[in-house]
Amino acid sequence: MSASPLVLPPVRLLPADELAQQALAVPLLDRALRLARWAAPERAVDAMGELLDADLVAAAEELGLAEGDGDGEEDGLGEAAQAWAVAVDTGLVDLEIDEEAEESTPPGEAAGRAVQGEAYERVTAGDPQDVLELWLAAAEAALAEAASPDLEQLRDLVDDGEGPAGEEPEWDPDEEAEFLDTALANLYTLMALDDGTQADQGAVPLPVLAASLVVPDEMEQPSDAVLEEVTEVMMRLDDHFRLLAPAGLLDYQPVDEALIEEHEESGPPEPGEELDPEEISRYGLVRLTPLGVHGLRRLLVDAGASAPVVGDLAGAGGTELLDAMAGYPDHAARAEAESWLADRKPVDAARELLAAGRGEDEGAPSRRLMCQQTLTLVGAEAEPALREVLDDRQLGGLARVWLTESGASDVPTPDADMIFWLTIDTLAAQLAADDDVELLSDLVRDLVARHDGFFDTAWRVEHPATADVLEAMGRLHPDRKAAKDARKAAFKARSRDGS
Repeated sequence: MSASPLVLPPVRLLPADELAQQALAVPLLDRALRLARWAAPERAVDAMGELLDADLVAAAEELGLAEGDGDGEEDGLGEAAQAWAVAVDTGLVDLEIDEEAEESTPPGEAAGRAVQGEAYERVTAGDPQDVLELWLAAAEAALAEAASPDLEQLRDLVDDGEGPAGEEPEWDPDEEAEFLDTALANLYTLMALDDGTQADQGAVPLPVLAASLVVPDEMEQPSDAVLEEVTEVMMRLDDHFRLLAPAGLLDYQPVDEALIEEHEESGPPEPGEELDPEEISRYGLVRLTPLGVHGLRRLLVDAGASAPVVGDLAGAGGTELLDAMAGYPDHAARAEAESWLADRKPVDAARELLAAGRGEDEGAPSRRLMCQQTLTLVGAEAEPALREVLDDRQLGGLARVWLTESGASDVPTPDADMIFWLTIDTLAAQLAADDDVELLSDLVRDLVARHDGFFDTAWRVEHPATADVLEAMGRLHPDRKAAKDARKAAFKARSRDGS
């Protein structure tokens, strides 16, 4: 993975022992382990560390890949060679080749031997972390191979004129690896943002993933040229994902062969186009496996990305929890809150959350909104903590909301100042979250419609974000007069604050 400043949504991870069981069942790793056992006590190898021809055939037979003839037999030998390469790359077998023999022995002749390596001993001891480390090494080898051209691709480059006849065609492995890394990081993000309500169980349509690599965020309607590029990227990803599937990183339903023949005429569906599930699946569906989520997260973190895991904040303080949750998708924020609350008494948790919600810093409105949402998960035992802050200017409004929604009695009615302060505070939090502009516009319109003279009162609210919120309301309100009133109110608020 290349260095990355990415800040990624949190993901859920399976326990290490479950992931290790899945890793041992991955075809690529399973075959490498079987060959490491088969190779004991030693096997002859050539100067490149590859099996000799007769042993390669025996290895394919050991793996059940030697059936058939012609192309089928060649494919079996190729898969056996790949499994042997993984065994060597991951240390399941160690090579002992004399330097002089390495230089003097012709290809295909014995130059040394392979013996079981230390990695084999560690993995067979059964420690889940050792198994996962081995699987990740195998997956990285598969990623490197997927980013490398095969002979057919090299021929295509020459045929397409991308490399002069008789010369080695240009192929930038670093560029291809970066392309694949970015595609997998986008897939990771799209899956992390999925709330689990989709019928495809988190699988991402290949056109959606391709569009995330090509279509600029600000482009509402992709041009024909951009759609053609999306098609090209889809075909490129299809090649990569077919190679990666045996490594256990992802589940992949390839592009329908008929579509590959038709794509020049029809092209992929446009981003956002409504298609029935069966039609979408023809364009390819891809999802990271639980192992893939674990492994890709490791690679992203090693590359410098921030990639949190749901449950990481279970032991954190209230302020750290609320600050982090402000940047989480709704479903992940709820899961994180439930994890944090699990080992805390409701009243103690409520007191800590309310204390964390205080403040006049820029992030305080977002913390209070997260506090309010988290408190909806706390039972009636927390009521004393909420009553303790009824007179608090910053927390009294949300406390009244909680008590009312919980069916508590004798909840004091908030005065106008508290209502308007809570309104400004909530809007500040929603603007900071960069919520859907259309939804915010509807909210602003309805809010102003319910309160006569809203802006005449709102500019007087003593809240650090009052002017910014009113200015944003001026941008968001669909009515020109109301928008003008909002901007005037924002100016008054700034003048009052002397800024």
